[in-house]
Amino acid sequence: MRLEGIDPRHPSVFCVLSVAEVCGYRLRLHFDGYLSCYDFWTNAGSPDIHPVGWCEKTKHELHIPKGYRKDKFVWMDYLKACKLQNAPKKLFRNRSSNGPMPKEFQVGMKLEAVDRKNPSLVCVATIADTVEDRLLVHFDNWDDSYDYWCDVNSPYVQPVGWCQENGRTLIAPQGYPDPENFSWTKYLEATHTSAVPAEVFKMRLPHGFLPNMKLEVVDKRNPRLIRVATIIDVDDQRIKVHFDGWDHKYDYWMDADSPDIHPVGWCGVTGHPLERPYRANDVKILPGQAVCPTPGCRGIGHIRGPRYSGHHSAFGCPYSDMNLKKEATLQDRLREQTQANLELDSSHSKLENLCSLNFSGKHEKVNSQSRLVQQAKCLKIKGKEDIDLDNLFREYAAEQTQHALHQSVFMSSLLAHPFRDLPLGREQHCKLLPGVADIQAGEVARWTVDEVAEFVQSLLGCEEHAKCFKTEQIDGKAFLLLTQTDIVKVMKIKLGPALKIYNSILMFRNSQDLTEEGPVSGQEARG
Repeated sequence: MRLEGIDPRHPSVFCVLSVAEVCGYRLRLHFDGYLSCYDFWTNAGSPDIHPVGWCEKTKHELHIPKGYRKDKFVWMDYLKACKLQNAPKKLFRNRSSNGPMPKEFQVGMKLEAVDRKNPSLVCVATIADTVEDRLLVHFDNWDDSYDYWCDVNSPYVQPVGWCQENGRTLIAPQGYPDPENFSWTKYLEATHTSAVPAEVFKMRLPHGFLPNMKLEVVDKRNPRLIRVATIIDVDDQRIKVHFDGWDHKYDYWMDADSPDIHPVGWCGVTGHPLERPYRANDVKILPGQAVCPTPGCRGIGHIRGPRYSGHHSAFGCPYSDMNLKKEATLQDRLREQTQANLELDSSHSKLENLCSLNFSGKHEKVNSQSRLVQQAKCLKIKGKEDIDLDNLFREYAAEQTQHALHQSVFMSSLLAHPFRDLPLGREQHCKLLPGVADIQAGEVARWTVDEVAEFVQSLLGCEEHAKCFKTEQIDGKAFLLLTQTDIVKVMKIKLGPALKIYNSILMFRNSQDLTEEGPVSGQEARG
């Protein structure tokens, strides 16, 4: 079935989606025209999904499937041509719980908002959009990956002046000339905007959760699973959950109103499988069976996302120590598509562009500089730490330059004609990496650990590193999912050989993209 919905990585973007899988009251949704590695899970009653035609009716821009022209896309023609079915409107009942949006909340108005990715920060923000009783928070002069939707009574949004009244530091917009002396009066005047009236903000009632209460919670490291959990701590807006039977290193904080929190018995009522608490004695391993070495893990899911449903080594395990500090977040299809169009530029000019500021008062997606840099500036301003900002900028510049260099060499054939030109570009690049010639990703995915090691050994200058892949028990599937950071920092392989190995992996992946992608990809998503 087809529908419209919000991209979780870009909350301001509404997309064409397919129902790829139904599990109880939950859906795995697929972006039409993209690979399944970008799929994500949500509840069937989520306010983030809408029936076909909703964007046109509400005057929201619809991000159409890759391979289609915006001015030529018509929903009914698309459904008919591809023999698809739209999700019935009756499935999208009115989900507003707080009544209509107060008229005082208008798009373009300013407020102060908590950065949910960095909850210690309260920043200058703008209402970028409103839908029913929810508003879209955008942080001034940051890209939309930090945006989020919340209801008007959320404790994360506060009126202008709240930080000053409560002794909190307000983070000025990125690039603001004098962040230590930010003035709301001057800023509102300079941007020709107004603040949301303070009297329309209402305090939400306490959430009522207490320590030792039991819940059923979606596992953020493996979102297809729901586990038995216990609340071990609470604060005003959040709860800290512990998965019963698991080590406390897997505990984490969640918003008290998260849609991933469910009452005891929810899985039974909705028909969703519930993962029972882990007990070491329950694990039975058959002779010769390949199993994940992480205690409690049954080999379900993968650190690289939903494209792979399982794993049998620590390298792909979302719970292994080597992956524990990695955010098991969704891959960003829009960022990766944009990066494919990057041109090699000097790091200095790139950083100057990143730090530009627009005070026209318009809602613009200015840049994608790491929020860490801004947080470091905040700490330095407050006098708590003396952070070497030059090093932070140098690291960022080096990372961006290296990525741009890679894209200019290995993705050049994908830019103008992604399907027609790729074979020629691949043939050209295979001359530099003869070991990848005539090998498709599907074949690599079936390689054993020994076959992976044998391939690495065949690469000139990489012979001595083959044993590393045996030691880490990396088979073909795991090999295809390696990043350059994995090879250099985790496996401790020097940069030269690491680049050769990683570039081989990229060529294998591109061979897979060629066979999988088309105007509408993902046969599994058709419904």
